[in-house]
Amino acid sequence: MMAPHAGLERRVVAALDATPPRIPVVIGGCGSGRTTLLHALNDRLGRDQCQYVDVERATSTPERFHQAFAAASPFTLNGQSAAAPHDTAASARAAFDRTLGLINRARARHEAPATFLLDEVLELRTFESFPGLRHVLRELLHAMAESSNRFVLTSRYVARAHRLLRDGHPRFEVIHLPPLGAAEVTAMLPPMGNTSAEDRDYLGRTIQVLADGRAAYVRALSEAAAAMSGRGGDPISALTALLTGEGALASWCGHRYELRLHKARGYGALKAILEILAEDEPLTLTEVAHQLYRTPGSTKDYLSWLEDVDLIVSRQKRYSFSDPLMRLWVRLHCRPVPPSVDEVAREVQAYAMARLPQAEPVHAMAAVAGDRKDWGIIEID
Repeated sequence: MMAPHAGLERRVVAALDATPPRIPVVIGGCGSGRTTLLHALNDRLGRDQCQYVDVERATSTPERFHQAFAAASPFTLNGQSAAAPHDTAASARAAFDRTLGLINRARARHEAPATFLLDEVLELRTFESFPGLRHVLRELLHAMAESSNRFVLTSRYVARAHRLLRDGHPRFEVIHLPPLGAAEVTAMLPPMGNTSAEDRDYLGRTIQVLADGRAAYVRALSEAAAAMSGRGGDPISALTALLTGEGALASWCGHRYELRLHKARGYGALKAILEILAEDEPLTLTEVAHQLYRTPGSTKDYLSWLEDVDLIVSRQKRYSFSDPLMRLWVRLHCRPVPPSVDEVAREVQAYAMARLPQAEPVHAMAAVAGDRKDWGIIEID
């Protein structure tokens, strides 16, 4: 299976190799492939030349973060191993200053510039609740811009990243992870027995549409369809299974849903708005406020908080989900009783019919089984 966004990896490497090196900031929604890209860069550049840091998992207090960051580093600092034990920092401010010093002055083998791959870098904002650390992200970006080292940053929060970098140093280069195209999805498909090239192309196009080109969804759907290849490799049946009960995408969407809501304000009201939009979208501010039983002013605030964590988008003053599969998950799972398999199947079929090209409607998939594989609507007894 080919790694997603292989062409984008080359663009990031070109930015790092420029004179002076640019600082790529790779942004994209949940499941778009940011972490996969960083791991591929880590392998390509060499683990003694670069350090991958999962900032989201490692961030706790500034003191503990610095200890963990330094202990995992392959670099030297002032001629000594960065991983060597050092005196404990006297304060949160001192610990963060040490982190900035490591980022700024670390050296790889033979005194070469160090390369840091910081996944979900905006999570360092957590430190801004500690004394003396009100502008952590601004200080971090300034240190990077002034350093001779190389950096690749990622974030799932597109709106926040744009706001932070709006007046940033020219070294920073924002790179949006685009949705995967049909050809890229087809190249990612796992082996499926004696499936012909024509059938693989057809399956790749279908999965690309159902997954909205998101790498995580593509991978899950591809693997599930391959596992069903003995029954025709039906991607719609695969999506139904993945969204049912404890299916992989049901769990994945639930985690990302809660993750984003907990990063925003107004938890309960935001959930209500997502449920409203799951039933009908796009809607205007007035339409949302009417169904929410709140004033347009307060509803506008709630909508802006949802946009801030990229759960919804606004186009021509009408609001809708940024991720169509997340909308489908909300329709299915944000209610008092878990959906039955029949209910999931019906919702998935409606979702597929709305998204697949009219030239290849869902109902027609089973009809072409004589010429192609038996892909189509799942049968419900």
